[in-house]
Amino acid sequence: MKREDVTDLIVERKVAKGLKWADLAQAIGLSKEWVTAGLLGQMTFTAEQAKTIGEMLDLPAEAVTQLQVVPYKGSLPTSVPTDPLIYRFYELINVYGTTFKALIHEEFGDGIMSAIDFKMDLAREANPAGDRVSITMSGKFLPYKTY
Repeated sequence: MKREDVTDLIVERKVAKGLKWADLAQAIGLSKEWVTAGLLGQMTFTAEQAKTIGEMLDLPAEAVTQLQVVPYKGSLPTSVPTDPLIYRFYELINVYGTTFKALIHEEFGDGIMSAIDFKMDLAREANPAGDRVSITMSGKFLPYKTY
């Protein structure tokens, strides 16, 4: 069983059981953002976390084992995403990436924002003109070192 097969099975079982990503996250005590990334193949679960998810979704033992394997991260099917929602994030980086870079360097110096020491919160923001998506990202600043 490949990790992609596990992801497909997870989505299938989640829908069949009427579960939300937040339900699965709550069961293992982590954020819905991190757990969703993990269940979609981007993070590694502990044996205990994988067992809990496996029980909730009636996953075979092989799938539970795969949840504990370090994944190949950033594995979108194409270099330019074709899914409209994901493409908008690609577009956002194309338009605002240089702005993020300029402002981060001005504020912090030469370095990067970690995607490892990182957290994210996604929430619905009520608005009379139409609800908005609010995404807050927080990553540790990692300065480049001289040697």
